[in-house]
Amino acid sequence: MNQGQQPNDGRLDDDSALSEFLASLMDYNPTIPDELVGHYLARSGFHCPDVTLIRLVAIATQKFVAEVATDALQHCKARQSSIVKDKRDKQQKDKCLILTMEDLSKVLREYGVNLKHQKYFAESPWTGMDPAAKDECIVTCPH
Repeated sequence: MNQGQQPNDGRLDDDSALSEFLASLMDYNPTIPDELVGHYLARSGFHCPDVTLIRLVAIATQKFVAEVATDALQHCKARQSSIVKDKRDKQQKDKCLILTMEDLSKVLREYGVNLKHQKYFAESPWTGMDPAAKDECIVTCPH
Protein backbone atom coordinates (compact mmCIF):
# COMPACT_ATOMS: atom_id res chain seq x y z
CA MET A 1 0.00 0.00 0.00
CA ASN A 2 1.17 3.47 -0.63
CA GLN A 3 0.87 6.22 1.91
CA GLY A 4 -1.96 7.93 0.02
CA GLN A 5 -4.38 5.06 0.73
CA GLN A 6 -3.87 4.89 4.50
CA PRO A 7 -5.68 8.18 5.35
CA ASN A 8 -8.66 7.11 3.23
CA ASP A 9 -8.84 3.72 4.96
CA GLY A 10 -8.74 5.45 8.33
CA ARG A 11 -11.50 7.80 7.26
CA LEU A 12 -13.66 4.90 6.10
CA ASP A 13 -13.15 3.21 9.47
CA ASP A 14 -14.10 6.44 11.26
CA ASP A 15 -17.15 6.89 9.03
CA SER A 16 -18.33 3.32 9.59
CA ALA A 17 -17.77 3.61 13.36
CA LEU A 18 -19.74 6.87 13.39
CA SER A 19 -22.53 5.30 11.33
CA GLU A 20 -22.70 2.32 13.71
CA PHE A 21 -22.77 4.63 16.73
CA LEU A 22 -25.55 6.79 15.29
CA ALA A 23 -27.54 3.67 14.39
CA SER A 24 -27.12 2.34 17.93
CA LEU A 25 -28.69 5.54 19.28
CA MET A 26 -32.04 4.39 17.91
CA ASP A 27 -31.96 1.38 20.26
CA TYR A 28 -30.65 3.36 23.24
CA ASN A 29 -33.05 4.71 25.84
CA PRO A 30 -31.34 7.78 27.37
CA THR A 31 -31.79 8.86 30.98
CA ILE A 32 -33.06 12.25 29.84
CA PRO A 33 -36.28 11.70 27.81
CA ASP A 34 -36.34 12.74 24.15
CA GLU A 35 -39.35 14.96 24.79
CA LEU A 36 -37.52 16.95 27.47
CA VAL A 37 -34.44 17.43 25.31
CA GLY A 38 -36.63 18.39 22.35
CA HIS A 39 -38.52 20.89 24.51
CA TYR A 40 -35.36 22.68 25.67
CA LEU A 41 -33.84 22.60 22.21
CA ALA A 42 -37.02 24.19 20.85
CA ARG A 43 -36.99 26.82 23.62
CA SER A 44 -33.47 27.75 22.58
CA GLY A 45 -34.58 28.10 18.96
CA PHE A 46 -33.31 24.78 17.62
CA HIS A 47 -36.11 22.74 16.06
CA CYS A 48 -34.97 19.29 15.03
CA PRO A 49 -37.19 16.36 14.08
CA ASP A 50 -34.21 13.98 13.99
CA VAL A 51 -34.44 11.65 17.02
CA THR A 52 -30.82 10.59 16.56
CA LEU A 53 -29.57 14.14 17.07
CA ILE A 54 -31.88 14.65 20.05
CA ARG A 55 -30.52 11.48 21.66
CA LEU A 56 -26.96 12.61 20.95
CA VAL A 57 -27.68 15.86 22.82
CA ALA A 58 -29.26 13.82 25.65
CA ILE A 59 -26.12 11.68 25.97
CA ALA A 60 -23.86 14.75 25.97
CA THR A 61 -26.06 16.36 28.64
CA GLN A 62 -26.05 13.19 30.71
CA LYS A 63 -22.24 13.05 30.51
CA PHE A 64 -21.96 16.70 31.54
CA VAL A 65 -24.28 16.25 34.53
CA ALA A 66 -22.42 13.10 35.61
CA GLU A 67 -19.04 14.86 35.44
CA VAL A 68 -20.34 17.86 37.41
CA ALA A 69 -21.86 15.55 40.05
CA THR A 70 -18.65 13.53 40.35
CA ASP A 71 -16.50 16.65 40.68
CA ALA A 72 -18.93 18.16 43.21
CA LEU A 73 -18.73 14.95 45.23
CA GLN A 74 -14.93 15.26 45.28
CA HIS A 75 -15.23 18.87 46.48
CA CYS A 76 -17.72 17.76 49.14
CA LYS A 77 -15.39 15.01 50.38
CA ALA A 78 -12.44 17.40 50.46
CA ARG A 79 -14.45 20.00 52.36
CA GLN A 80 -15.73 17.51 54.89
CA SER A 81 -12.30 15.95 55.39
CA SER A 82 -10.89 19.37 56.31
CA ILE A 83 -13.19 19.70 59.32
CA VAL A 84 -11.36 20.34 62.57
CA LYS A 85 -10.45 17.33 64.73
CA ASP A 86 -13.20 17.92 67.36
CA LYS A 87 -15.96 17.70 64.80
CA ARG A 88 -14.32 14.84 62.92
CA ASP A 89 -15.03 12.33 65.71
CA LYS A 90 -18.74 13.08 65.45
CA GLN A 91 -18.59 12.83 61.69
CA GLN A 92 -17.06 9.34 61.80
CA LYS A 93 -20.35 8.17 63.29
CA ASP A 94 -22.42 9.99 60.67
CA LYS A 95 -20.93 9.33 57.24
CA CYS A 96 -23.52 11.30 55.26
CA LEU A 97 -22.05 13.51 52.59
CA ILE A 98 -23.99 16.73 52.21
CA LEU A 99 -23.62 18.44 48.86
CA THR A 100 -23.89 22.19 49.29
CA MET A 101 -24.46 24.92 46.75
CA GLU A 102 -20.91 26.06 47.50
CA ASP A 103 -19.57 22.70 46.27
CA LEU A 104 -21.75 22.83 43.18
CA SER A 105 -20.92 26.48 42.46
CA LYS A 106 -17.17 25.80 42.58
CA VAL A 107 -17.45 22.91 40.15
CA LEU A 108 -19.76 24.72 37.76
CA ARG A 109 -17.36 27.69 37.75
CA GLU A 110 -14.64 25.29 36.56
CA TYR A 111 -16.91 24.39 33.63
CA GLY A 112 -17.60 28.06 32.84
CA VAL A 113 -21.07 28.23 34.41
CA ASN A 114 -21.59 31.04 36.91
CA LEU A 115 -24.21 30.19 39.49
CA LYS A 116 -25.68 32.93 41.65
CA HIS A 117 -27.92 32.41 44.67
CA GLN A 118 -31.19 34.25 45.01
CA LYS A 119 -31.60 36.42 48.09
CA TYR A 120 -34.22 34.03 49.42
CA PHE A 121 -32.07 30.94 48.85
CA ALA A 122 -31.69 28.80 51.96
CA GLU A 123 -28.48 26.80 52.26
CA SER A 124 -29.92 24.72 55.08
CA PRO A 125 -33.19 22.76 54.87
CA TRP A 126 -33.92 24.06 58.38
CA THR A 127 -33.71 27.76 57.49
CA GLY A 128 -37.00 29.48 58.18
CA MET A 129 -38.51 26.35 59.69
CA ASP A 130 -40.34 26.35 63.01
CA PRO A 131 -38.01 24.89 65.69
CA ALA A 132 -40.74 22.49 66.83
CA ALA A 133 -41.14 21.18 63.29
CA LYS A 134 -37.41 20.41 63.07
CA ASP A 135 -37.80 17.66 65.64
CA GLU A 136 -40.46 15.97 63.51
CA CYS A 137 -38.23 15.76 60.44
CA ILE A 138 -36.02 12.73 60.08
CA VAL A 139 -33.02 12.82 57.79
CA THR A 140 -31.76 9.42 56.67
CA CYS A 141 -28.58 8.57 54.85
CA PRO A 142 -27.97 5.49 52.68
CA HIS A 143 -25.22 3.24 54.01
